[in-house]
Amino acid sequence: MSTYPPAGPTYSDPNLTASRFLANPAFVARRIQTLGDQRYVGNLLLSGRQDTTGGAVGYETVEGIFADKAPETVAPGSEYTMTTIGDGPGGLARVVKSGQDTLVTDEAIKRRNMDPVEKGLRKLVNSQGKAIDGSVISLIASAVTASGAATAAWSATTGTAILRDILKAVASITSQNLGYEPNVLLVDDLTGAYLASDPVISAAMAREDRTNSVYSGRFPVIAGLSVVTAPTANLPGAVGTKAWVLDTNQLGFIATEDLGGGYQQAGDLVQSKVMRVDENDAWRLRARANFAPVVTDPLAGYAITGVA
Repeated sequence: MSTYPPAGPTYSDPNLTASRFLANPAFVARRIQTLGDQRYVGNLLLSGRQDTTGGAVGYETVEGIFADKAPETVAPGSEYTMTTIGDGPGGLARVVKSGQDTLVTDEAIKRRNMDPVEKGLRKLVNSQGKAIDGSVISLIASAVTASGAATAAWSATTGTAILRDILKAVASITSQNLGYEPNVLLVDDLTGAYLASDPVISAAMAREDRTNSVYSGRFPVIAGLSVVTAPTANLPGAVGTKAWVLDTNQLGFIATEDLGGGYQQAGDLVQSKVMRVDENDAWRLRARANFAPVVTDPLAGYAITGVA
């Protein structure tokens, strides 16, 4: 006896299941975005975005927030004095395209279903994410020159003054009176562990709050700064020695250029494309990024040295 309503169609053939996934570019883009959102932070550190054409973007560096002259007293009926508004030094950044492909054969899909697809996407995303982080963080590390030494290594069990070190860095940025408001503390994973387990900081945290690092294993906020951790290997020139306090809203921006070509946006900076290669009985997976990181306000950052 038939049932009503009838059951929906099912797909039990593993080759068909994986192939249907690959045949829909939006599925692949969404999966790449999910994988890429897990650990990579470069796009968070320069939060501004700018579209560009022609392969390059012009910009002005820090110029201050005040007019060139102070306001003057204006007598009744008199004219206001004129002042110039100076522009900062100009710069030019070139947009660079990077990416790579991999092949997933029909044989691999038939025998292992989605496993080779997942592995291929994961490795493409990891490679692209690491490249983006390396590009952005290297630029920040070279552009931000203001620094000061930690009172003691944050890895020490006694004599540390981590909160004071961070607040001094914040004060160094805000005391310039340029309108900067630091919002991020960037550290590597190991330094983040020292931070979260510091006995002085732990004693000052709310006891019954389940966001406490004792319960969560994370340390989301300190001194009003969001704590951003990145794999040590993704912090070039900074392994275990520095922490950065940053105003990510004013530090700079990332310029992107739309090259077309039928690519799907798989996250903030990464694009994806899937191509059937019949001559090889395979699917070709591609992940790429086309962008230029720009630091316009290096004074919006401060490096704390000797943290480990």
